[in-house]
Amino acid sequence: MNQEMLNRKSLNEFFEASFKKYWDFKALTDFKGDTFYYRDVAVRIRLIHLGFEQCGLKQGDKVALCGRNQANWAIAFLACITYGAVVVPILHEFKPGNIQHLVNHSDSRIFFVGEQVWESLNEAEMPNLEAIVGLNDFDILYAPDQEIINIRNGLDAAFEGMYKDGMKPDDISYYKDQPDELALINYTSGTTGFSKGVMLPYRSLLSNILFGWEVMPQVSNGAKVVSMLPSAHMYGLMFELLYEMTSGSHVHFLTRMPSPKVIAEAFQDIKPKVIIAVPMIIEKIYKQKLLPLLKRPSVKMMLRMPFIDQKIKKRIHDELVQAFGGEFLEIIVGGAPLNHEVEPFLKKIRLAFTVGYGLTECGPIVSYSPWNERPLFSCGKAAPRMQIRIDSSDPVNIPGDIQLKGDNVMLGYYKNPEATRQTFTEDGWMKTGDLGTIDKDGYLFIKGRSKTMILGPNGQNIYPEEIESSINNMSYVNESLVIMEDGKLVALVYPDFEKAAADGLPDSAMVTTMESLRDQINLELPKYCQIARVRIVPEEFEKTPKRSIKRFLYNG
Repeated sequence: MNQEMLNRKSLNEFFEASFKKYWDFKALTDFKGDTFYYRDVAVRIRLIHLGFEQCGLKQGDKVALCGRNQANWAIAFLACITYGAVVVPILHEFKPGNIQHLVNHSDSRIFFVGEQVWESLNEAEMPNLEAIVGLNDFDILYAPDQEIINIRNGLDAAFEGMYKDGMKPDDISYYKDQPDELALINYTSGTTGFSKGVMLPYRSLLSNILFGWEVMPQVSNGAKVVSMLPSAHMYGLMFELLYEMTSGSHVHFLTRMPSPKVIAEAFQDIKPKVIIAVPMIIEKIYKQKLLPLLKRPSVKMMLRMPFIDQKIKKRIHDELVQAFGGEFLEIIVGGAPLNHEVEPFLKKIRLAFTVGYGLTECGPIVSYSPWNERPLFSCGKAAPRMQIRIDSSDPVNIPGDIQLKGDNVMLGYYKNPEATRQTFTEDGWMKTGDLGTIDKDGYLFIKGRSKTMILGPNGQNIYPEEIESSINNMSYVNESLVIMEDGKLVALVYPDFEKAAADGLPDSAMVTTMESLRDQINLELPKYCQIARVRIVPEEFEKTPKRSIKRFLYNG
């Protein structure tokens, strides 16, 4: 990374330089659909800016955005941020009433929305909007003032009159942002309460992009990336779109539900340079493809034999690499810790994966280390421009609240000064609500969420995530949640009914099967962590945008 980039103080300066430099490079592709070059994206951004200007949208005004991952979603986002509007990305999987509430709560004036989402919404429930714009073709879906519709209808002619010989790279000029100026409001349900509007300043987005340049400089000049995570969530937004748009990379949007089949097909077709993933993707591959192989007596025996075990591990490594497209530099896992059985095995075969730690409130990066440096179960060291401290009398051995300070940290929660006040210490550190330790070399280890930690009968700290990690590795378990009921630990389990049926196991036998699994799990657990009961739940647990279970819904 050159010094000129390191010295940049403006986020939009990055975008401006990138569009000029990579004008003739491919920028955005809808998988098995249209491709847009950087020049195409720049033209569309200018058209949207022209519409904003004629509608009287001011810098700092709010613009909401809700739809499936797609090129036009990215273009709308980039148009807002480079204009100086405050973007409000909303997850398209939220229920219609929630989407309408967030549009209103954010004080948005304009709403870009995917047509599928729009079908279930009602403009009368969002009375302060001045325009609702469809993401398919940027046409006006609703506007109370006919003048707005006239402006949209005249945009192409106005643009052609302004750029008679076509728009050129030197015509690009974006809003000059200031570090502490509000850039984005990101609503997250979180695992412990209701949605809060996280206010991220330009410095947070810029610092995260600089981090991308510092740790992934090879993801540039046409490098391919698959966008699998929701663009409305900070992890996917930052490292499957925004960083790439400053580095001349080529982003491919799946545009549909990222099922294992669709993801596998995309990896083989696109061959991405870096893979941004959540644990669920890695764990499913381990559980469905590797675990049956590793349980074979012949494989178990060969893995215990010197020299032969290395060949077996190499073969497994190579097959996994090919499953992810064969050309990636690193798989970066975030959003939650990896399963404690999966991670050691992947490290043993030297798969190039690492686990980072991030929060929406930090846009998102907090800590990271490269795959060949990170100790087992750690989530790396503090990212550049970030500081980490543990609120504990012995931060190396006794878990305490992880607290943060640095450029990535949010301004606070939108229209919620009380929540903001409670989140920051008197000396200005942000309390994460996560528990962790930090070793003498600065590596961070997450021990659990402070609000999910369960106090055992004799004052022991029980971290339910660790028990769930073991349960989730068992056959016929899709996912689980450990809660306390009447002083005893209860495991709520959503079974893998499909696998059970394929194995000839009727639904009626599931209770007996789960009780048998409970006995196996309890053999591995200290007495104070043992599961007293298993209760089957008939459907998948409700999730937050980053696919964490909404624990507060199941804790009685």
